[in-house]
Amino acid sequence: MTVIIDGKKVAEDIRRQVREEAARLKESQSIVPGLAVVLVGEDPASQAYVRMKGKGCEEVGIRSLQHRLGAQTTQGELLSLIGELNRNGEVHGILVQLPLPAHIDEKSVINAIDPAKDVDGFHPVNVGKMVIGEEDGMLPCTPLGCQELIARYASPLGGKHLVIVGRSNIVGKPLANMMVQKQPRANCVVTVCHTAAADIGYFTRQADILVVAAGRPGTVSASMVKEGAVIIDVGSNRVPHPDDPSRSRFVGDVDFEGVSRVATAITPVPGGVGPMTIAMLLKNTMKACGLQTAVSR
Repeated sequence: MTVIIDGKKVAEDIRRQVREEAARLKESQSIVPGLAVVLVGEDPASQAYVRMKGKGCEEVGIRSLQHRLGAQTTQGELLSLIGELNRNGEVHGILVQLPLPAHIDEKSVINAIDPAKDVDGFHPVNVGKMVIGEEDGMLPCTPLGCQELIARYASPLGGKHLVIVGRSNIVGKPLANMMVQKQPRANCVVTVCHTAAADIGYFTRQADILVVAAGRPGTVSASMVKEGAVIIDVGSNRVPHPDDPSRSRFVGDVDFEGVSRVATAITPVPGGVGPMTIAMLLKNTMKACGLQTAVSR
């Protein structure tokens, strides 16, 4: 029988661990972890994400400091704010909500964040630490959430063939670098395939663990999956509802109904990878706080 991976439950386990760790830190050292979230503009989806992150912080005992800037904010003004947050000892994590308005250079903003406070794991210093396997860097939240689900539902991992569909800087490439490391929660043989492949199915049918982050519904069908594989579907696509075209629903990149008949375990959409991203953001903030307070003592 196929296991439906409950990302909500795993995320709650992570949140509980963060909540307990934050309470211990406050009691023993009177330190409250602080996460600054910067939102530029009024994109509705970004506003919703920022609200969820603030609520998540509140639930686990992390101080949420939200900075909402107008869409006409200049790059210089944004960089000045980031500089202030870098110097603020009560801020342990900084997250600039993406995407940014077109007149602001995203790379310059990411590079301006103190790597020790880069809880998104996007700064080049943290990317470098990820590639060489240093454990004191920040790892990006969605790949970290994928790794957590893989470790729980596909262990032991050593030598298993992990195939990733998608090569983005947000999911595909970071996850490949994380899962190839010689570590207990990794140590996989990793293949990354993408749209340049003449036949993606040639690769996906070899996978013991298949992660699909293509950003396109129906990318992987049952005929493209090896029987018994573990499937992590990162996709989140809004499509018309089959019963009422005036409504919509969210689906992943995998044909859930077909693939679930051949997989050992599979993430649903919604309720799979999605809840893990904010949980891992909270965990990263706790990690950043621990590293910074250890250095300051």
